[in-house]
Amino acid sequence: MCIHVHLTDDLPRIAVWDPDEVVIRVARGIPAGAVLREVREILMIDLGAPASRGTLLTCFCGMRVELPAGLLPCVVAAEAG
Repeated sequence: MCIHVHLTDDLPRIAVWDPDEVVIRVARGIPAGAVLREVREILMIDLGAPASRGTLLTCFCGMRVELPAGLLPCVVAAEAG
């Protein structure tokens, strides 16, 4: 089962792994670079996913992890800047 990423309000940290729903919850309003770092660390360190670079995130099964549409404009701006 592939990991999914969802934006969430009122999250106590930047990103939190929820094993019950197989989802990484990401706090709204956090800078894209910080979100990418946190999600990448959860995927690689906690879940054993292969190393990834840039905005490409990979699940432990090898499939690409899609980011929420609400985060994508911020990610593109962070990569360009």
